[in-house]
Amino acid sequence: MNTQQDREFDIIVYGASGFTGRLVAEYMQHQYGRSVNWAMAGRSADKLAAVRDEMGVDAATPLIAANADNADDMAAMAARTKVMITTVGPYQLYGTALVAACVEAGTDYVDLSGEPGWMHEMIGAYDAAAKTSGARIVHSCGYDSIPFDLGVYFLQQAAQERFGQPCQQVHGRVRAMNGELSGGTAASLGATMAAVAKNPELINVLTNPFSLANGFQGPEQPADNAPYEDAATGQWVAPFIMATINTKNVHRSNALLGHAYGADFLYDEMMLCGGGDDGKAMAETVAGADMFAGGDVPKPGEGPSKESREAGFYDNLFIGITADGQRIEAASGGDMDPGYGSTSKMLAESAMCLLHDCDDVGGGVYTPAPAMGARLIKRLCDNAGLYFRLEN
Repeated sequence: MNTQQDREFDIIVYGASGFTGRLVAEYMQHQYGRSVNWAMAGRSADKLAAVRDEMGVDAATPLIAANADNADDMAAMAARTKVMITTVGPYQLYGTALVAACVEAGTDYVDLSGEPGWMHEMIGAYDAAAKTSGARIVHSCGYDSIPFDLGVYFLQQAAQERFGQPCQQVHGRVRAMNGELSGGTAASLGATMAAVAKNPELINVLTNPFSLANGFQGPEQPADNAPYEDAATGQWVAPFIMATINTKNVHRSNALLGHAYGADFLYDEMMLCGGGDDGKAMAETVAGADMFAGGDVPKPGEGPSKESREAGFYDNLFIGITADGQRIEAASGGDMDPGYGSTSKMLAESAMCLLHDCDDVGGGVYTPAPAMGARLIKRLCDNAGLYFRLEN
């Protein structure tokens, strides 16, 4: 177990002068004020002070200057807190030293990583050491992959309760989404492509849905790379850009939960596009679109206005089918744009959940569902504008 009782801080928000980091700091101030002993950290104390004033954060909130390239800075910072929140990505470029420092110090850690190659590396390098030190390292605590990872978990818990068995297959379907692509997502994809160019074997990690599942290799998964008419919904569906990371995290969760969803579990994610010829045309348009083309892709540190974030939302459908053909449906969603407004709330509540609700969870490298499960779902529904609910 962690020996964190004497730590100076409960939570450090690292990257608090960046776009998403400042939203996390704003949420911490709004939701918890100084009832939680938290600090803002980043490369420049001057920038942090400016953000603290700009976001209306209490002037008593401590500031920590620390450079992601400096292992000594990371070690010193990790030793000061019980939980580390980091928004400093791409993580494959800037994140490894902080993970190493948190594992060494027995410090809990949450990030927004959607970078399966780097996560595969972190699992291999640090899972055993984290088990020893008691550090809970939880990747993907934003839009990728909480609404999906916890959505499947919520559905499977309900299936066990209703049917006495898990769903052998779950279809994840994005029903609605209004929000802009994250600059961090774009930068992470660029860094991943550069990494593949240097190390072509990485493509095996990126294309294998079980590459984060601790060596487990399950059955062939449903195809998700082209539009088709979906028997589960009666609509046309198109590939979903986040499926490549979400599916891997869902299969890792299943492995860490002792294959509670079954060793033969099937999972796919697609976007709903409507029925008939119009649905087909929409699905083909979505499938052919390059979300990273043009000049509108935000750079890291950039993002949408407050009005745009508050006008955003998302809604996902999960359709579960048991081995004997019984069907159950659930939904997850949120009240702000997924990539920024809702993501910053999910990240903060993940840290709060580790801080207060998970004393029985040992160290290791986790996904959200096995680390926090129903406890995080409750926090997100109570505080962060998310919902998880059954639909039949």
